[in-house]
Amino acid sequence: MASSTNRHFIFVLITFIIILTTSLSCGHSIVGDILFLPKHVVITNKLVTREGMVLHCRNKGKDLGFKAILADESFDFRFHLNIRRTAVYTCTFSWPGNVKKFDIFRADRDDNPKSTCGVCRECIWYISEPGPCRIKCDGGSPYCFPWAS
Repeated sequence: MASSTNRHFIFVLITFIIILTTSLSCGHSIVGDILFLPKHVVITNKLVTREGMVLHCRNKGKDLGFKAILADESFDFRFHLNIRRTAVYTCTFSWPGNVKKFDIFRADRDDNPKSTCGVCRECIWYISEPGPCRIKCDGGSPYCFPWAS
C-alpha cells in the first residue's frame, strides 16, 4: 500500500514539475504569484546609426555600474523580485549627442499580468533612437515606449 502511495505522489510531483516548467517558458506562469521569482533583463544596442553606447543601470539599493556596448552587443543582469513587487531598475543610455533615461524594469509593468505588455521572466529590450522596445517571446510586435527624458 505504501509503495502505491509513493508512486502516486511521485507521479503527481513529476506532472506538477513538467507543467510548471512548461508554463514558465517565455515568462508566462500559471503560478505568477510565486515570491522572489528570478528575472533576467537583456539590453541590446540596436541604434540605427550603429554607434556604441554607454549605459548605467541601477535600482534603489544596487548600482550595476557603467557598461559600454557596441552595435548589436548586449548587457544583461539578473535579480529576484522583492517581496512587495516594487522593483524598479532605471537605466541611462548615452551615445554621441544623446542622453536618454528609461525604467528598464518596473514591477507594475513587467511583472503584472494585467499590464499591457504582461509578465516577463526574460525581459529582452532593444534600444534604438526612437525609444526602447521590449521584445515578445512569441515573435509578435514588440512593445515600444517613449524615452522618459
